[in-house]
Amino acid sequence: MTASAQLRSGKGAGDENFPVASLLIRPRHRPAILAFYEFVRVADDIADHATLSPDEKLARLDRLEGSLTGQNDDEPQGVHLRGVLQARTLTPVHAQHLLRAFRQDAVKQRYETWDELIGYCQLSAMPVGRYVLDVHDESQATWPASDALCAALQIINHLQDCGDDYRSLGRVYIPRDALVAYGLEVEALCAKQASPALRQCLQGLAARCAGLLQQSRPLASMVADTRLAMEIAAIQALAERLVAILQQRDPLSERVHLSKETMLATSAGGAVRALSRRLFMRRAPSLTAVSH
Repeated sequence: MTASAQLRSGKGAGDENFPVASLLIRPRHRPAILAFYEFVRVADDIADHATLSPDEKLARLDRLEGSLTGQNDDEPQGVHLRGVLQARTLTPVHAQHLLRAFRQDAVKQRYETWDELIGYCQLSAMPVGRYVLDVHDESQATWPASDALCAALQIINHLQDCGDDYRSLGRVYIPRDALVAYGLEVEALCAKQASPALRQCLQGLAARCAGLLQQSRPLASMVADTRLAMEIAAIQALAERLVAILQQRDPLSERVHLSKETMLATSAGGAVRALSRRLFMRRAPSLTAVSH
């Protein structure tokens, strides 16, 4: 069996909707985050591979986990991440949770309810944020807000790609009960343009993402590391911009991704606002003392 990196889709950190260890992150933390990303990217590409059978996908994901835990040295990304985790005394559990999500992707193509979809996000998205927080030695008190943000990011991706996911993989992340509520079947996702009923369905799910983003908004203020706070605020701003777009546009026929220029401007605005809030809060006690 060849190394699974040979099955890569070609997608890299720079192609993601949201920053991955951008230059805002402290240099000493970026390699650990990028090692995690490369491991997850290989696993994701295995799960989404067009010609591998479910059994072949599961076998490769098992071998990838073995390289993470030291049972083999067959997958370079797993071996590398293993070394990073050992050097920083970090747990492999977050990567293992993601592998559980990819195993699920290999065999499961439908989700019945919003709660079931959130259950998937607990494996496929939330561990990413928790890992980044662990790398920065942040308190686990930040996890609930991070979980909400990561779930929102995941579902935003599902909404953006709902047509492509169904056409290319037969996979539908749109909860079945949400479709049924508007008298729809999954075949509606094959259309070149969403029907009014499908538009309403997708807009309703985007609104639920907006609710998750409301829960995640305090996260940037909760973390101790200022540069991480700026990164989080940049991601939050991008997510809020995309949710607004998804509430207005049709992902089957219209552009619902941000251009590189818009991504840069939106993320920079979020980061600057977070830094400004931090600077103001640091000055506030002294200003209060002066006023007294």
